[in-house]
Amino acid sequence: MVNLYALNQPGSLTFGGAVAIAGVLEQLSDMSVYESSLAVEHHAFFGLGRQGLEKYLLLLYQNAPIADSFEGETMSIMTDDADLTFKICPTHAGNVQALHLALPYTKPRTLGLATSAGCGDRLGLATPGHIRSARDTGLAPILAQQSMRENARTFRTAQEVIDDATWGVFQEGWRQGHGADADHLKSPEHIDICVAAGYTFFTIDPGDHVNNEAHTAPAARLAGIVAALPWDALETTPQELRGRYLDQTFGLGDGVVLVFDHETLARAAGKYGRAIAHTAMMYRHLAGQTENFELEMSVDETETVTSAEEHFFVASELKRLGVEWVSLAPRYVGDFEKGVDYIGDLEAFEASFAVHATIARNVGPYKLSLHSGSDKFSIYPIAARVADGLVHLKTAGTSYLEALRAITEVKPELFRQILNLSISRYPEERATYHVSGELANVPDADSLADSELAGLLDQFDARQVLHVTYGSALDAYGAELLLTLRENEETYYDVLERHFDKHLLPFTRVA
Repeated sequence: MVNLYALNQPGSLTFGGAVAIAGVLEQLSDMSVYESSLAVEHHAFFGLGRQGLEKYLLLLYQNAPIADSFEGETMSIMTDDADLTFKICPTHAGNVQALHLALPYTKPRTLGLATSAGCGDRLGLATPGHIRSARDTGLAPILAQQSMRENARTFRTAQEVIDDATWGVFQEGWRQGHGADADHLKSPEHIDICVAAGYTFFTIDPGDHVNNEAHTAPAARLAGIVAALPWDALETTPQELRGRYLDQTFGLGDGVVLVFDHETLARAAGKYGRAIAHTAMMYRHLAGQTENFELEMSVDETETVTSAEEHFFVASELKRLGVEWVSLAPRYVGDFEKGVDYIGDLEAFEASFAVHATIARNVGPYKLSLHSGSDKFSIYPIAARVADGLVHLKTAGTSYLEALRAITEVKPELFRQILNLSISRYPEERATYHVSGELANVPDADSLADSELAGLLDQFDARQVLHVTYGSALDAYGAELLLTLRENEETYYDVLERHFDKHLLPFTRVA
């Protein structure tokens, strides 16, 4: 029935062995078993089974104390060779913690400077599709990624985001490591929640502390802004600040030379000084809670472009304050609107991005992060080549949009209902997003054949309307949407894999 010798050979199974063990587990459980999930550790076979729409952790073992860590129902199995125990365990939070201990590859970890991609998943079902696209690319994926705003709109907790990604990793047998991004953190309280949940990557968003007025304020007003900076928190004085930057030339290589005059320095300090102080405070709080973390600083969701001098100033001051970070997201030139390709001059983007990359290599090294990075296909080759691998791509809502693409295939009437609701909610919900899609340009879904609905996911205006109204859509249709995707999970995985191939493949040559 079971090769007991294999119970003493940890790791993944050969194809033939996996098929054999899957057959045994299916016979014992009356479930279908994901062969890719099968593993042998701690003298036990581990697998993920599915019965109807529910999934369960399956354990088959002989004298395996690790099995006691899992909650579930057990039965004794008598064989000619030995007495075994079979255990069926629910996929709840308690068993996630046990799985992290038993199979460490299912637990998020830090990723360092490897070229990486964040795969936001607002539904908790996308991880297998993300992994299938990431295989053989060499990219380091962040498979749990959610902001507190997204959690509120999707009715999920930080812990549930980690748990859903964990079971997806287990299902696909992904052993190359993955991260977990607590995205757009604004308060120490949110840090504490995400540390407790097991996140390893923390994106600090000090955007509320960026003073965009300093970008264009007249001299007298600018002087007042600088004077009012929290100098104690910055651990410096205006005189010391001027001494570090004025009358100095910063040659960074690759032809990049930065010089600060009084105005340039004042605008950089006035604009970003409070954001630097806030980031340092958040970093120190985080470091006091855990040692297992990486930090990203994000100022991408601000009104004004981050200049080369401002980027250098922010990075230099963070470094002086003892902050350590793995990636930084400036506000780049051009428009990074939600759900659509980059809007702007590609040559101007490349020239500016090259300077940012030089600063990141010189002051760091650290990665440049592409926020609102979903669907920015025209700039991926530029970012991959210019950053030479020191880049982090962050995606979020695009996986939700691909879920809707899957819905157009399997339940087109549900898609029509979601689109009609999204159209009604768009005027209000677009207020918190950077989008320019117009309702007048959205085709009437009721006038389209079922086979034409998927095309709306490629239409600029319809895509943005659907993107920013996900909260309302989930509130009204979330249960039916999740049920339909679970019933048709392979359809969802397939559309995700195709879509993310277009995101990830441009970065593979430098990974």
